[in-house]
Amino acid sequence: MNLSFDRKNGEIDEIIDDLLRRIEVYHPEMIRQMILGALKSGQENNYLADQKLMCTAMKEMRYTNKIFAPYRDRKKVTIFGSARTNPEEPIYKKCVEFAALLVKREYMVITGGGGGIMQAGNEGAGAENSFAVNIQLPFEQDTNPVMDQNDKVILYKYFFNRKVAFLKETHAVALFPGGFGTMDEAMEVMTLVQTGKTPPIPLVMIDDEGGYWEQWFDFTRDSLLKRGLISGEDFSLFSITRDPVEAVQFIDDFYRNYHSLRFVKDKLVIRLNKPLDTGHLHILNSEFGAILKPGGVMTLTSALPEENDQPDLKLLPRLSLEFDRRSYGLLKAFIRRINSF
Repeated sequence: MNLSFDRKNGEIDEIIDDLLRRIEVYHPEMIRQMILGALKSGQENNYLADQKLMCTAMKEMRYTNKIFAPYRDRKKVTIFGSARTNPEEPIYKKCVEFAALLVKREYMVITGGGGGIMQAGNEGAGAENSFAVNIQLPFEQDTNPVMDQNDKVILYKYFFNRKVAFLKETHAVALFPGGFGTMDEAMEVMTLVQTGKTPPIPLVMIDDEGGYWEQWFDFTRDSLLKRGLISGEDFSLFSITRDPVEAVQFIDDFYRNYHSLRFVKDKLVIRLNKPLDTGHLHILNSEFGAILKPGGVMTLTSALPEENDQPDLKLLPRLSLEFDRRSYGLLKAFIRRINSF
């Protein structure tokens, strides 16, 4: 029979419903959709490698959620950088200092779990405040001694699942000098924020004395901006500093008043730690009208009915706007302006 995600499957729907009642799962309708997805895949595709990929991907994401779930109430910072950085190098020591400062501000740290900058991040934060989301590789990527045997280590087969874990759980990203992998992560984070596929987060590039990120900045300005391949507002997506204290402050400042956001139908709802007043609203409208749809408005509001699925955030004040869904670089500047009040 041809299975449907709608309730058109007769006895099969009854069997799935009975199974869900017996097991007592959370969000049974969502689990029902996943069961049907697996059954439909089994009907449609006889290529075993495809089924193995789907099966492993789901297992890895399930385990990811299990490991992070007890720590959802703590902010986290993902640290990227070279696995080949030696502990004697100044940038390694700078990363240790940076991670230790984060823990003092009550953040946790997420790294790739390997050596070099990853080990420095775990070392500075300590195993009790660290996650290691590692990858199976034939070289370079054994779990570092700080996190070895820790219960917050996840080992992935697939890079794409690992990438999801890095960003799904984090509130900021810190980039230290690195190779292709670091460049990949830097560009991916900026692309996801620029296109609105991940919420705005602080992206801090922590430089060495050789000006690794300064040289990258020059390339970005001279080869991308001047050719019109990016826009000036995209430079709001990141910050560069050589000072780990300043890097932590960048992250803290981003959450001074801004809490989080979500889309509710055609409105962007920004949750705040403290309310704005009509004077603040006038300033935001006059300075950032360009991020609105034509004729769009900003309003101060409380939680919308559609947000009842997040009761822990219900009491936070809100700013609602008809965002154009294009100006994500300006949106980060907009959030920084909110934090200045």
